[in-house]
Amino acid sequence: MDPTWWKTLREYAEALIVALLLALFIRGFVVQAFKIPSESMLDTLLVGDHLLVTKFTYGIQWPFSDKVAVPMGDPKRGEIIVFRYPVDPDKDFIKRVIGVPGDVVEIKAKQVFVNGQLQEEPFVRHTEPVAVPNPHMPEVNQDPDKYFDRNSFTWKRDWMPKTTVPAGQYFVMGDNRDHSYDSRFWGFVSREAIRGRALIIYWSWDFTGGLTIRWNRLGHMVR
Repeated sequence: MDPTWWKTLREYAEALIVALLLALFIRGFVVQAFKIPSESMLDTLLVGDHLLVTKFTYGIQWPFSDKVAVPMGDPKRGEIIVFRYPVDPDKDFIKRVIGVPGDVVEIKAKQVFVNGQLQEEPFVRHTEPVAVPNPHMPEVNQDPDKYFDRNSFTWKRDWMPKTTVPAGQYFVMGDNRDHSYDSRFWGFVSREAIRGRALIIYWSWDFTGGLTIRWNRLGHMVR
């Protein structure tokens, strides 16, 4: 065997192995790519946006595990996070943190209150600004079936009684409030299920009327 050829092959193999290990390290501990598949975060995030998610913001996890090896902080209200969907952990969801452990969250006619304070949310979009009837109004109580179904999407969307966020859990919602399937419907997100914090848009496709690049969105920090 030609020693020069063998040496070249070994160098390429070593470079490939190092590159793979580096890629696994970066994906496991540093950043991970994430694609926006739905409209639940409009207008903050658009369908076709590609994000980098920082995995070390809230701590370094053990490889192939949800356990945090080195804690580095916890999610804060207003931050946009990627997490394993509690109903189907094989799927990743992206939402904004509304309530942290110990917070009392309440929704009245689409308005969000945390610990009794009305939240200023300039990022929120309402495509149906008028809320369904308040279930506590006297005329509604007299004939509730005429006005609403307590199990309906719209009632849960617009009204929620005071709910305390348990220890180690987070209450999340999409910015496109009238078209987001979030904690109002399926409950809390556990700390262990959180993959990281959305950081920056590195690429964006516009699928409406063709396939074009949204150049003006590249490099935007996610807030």
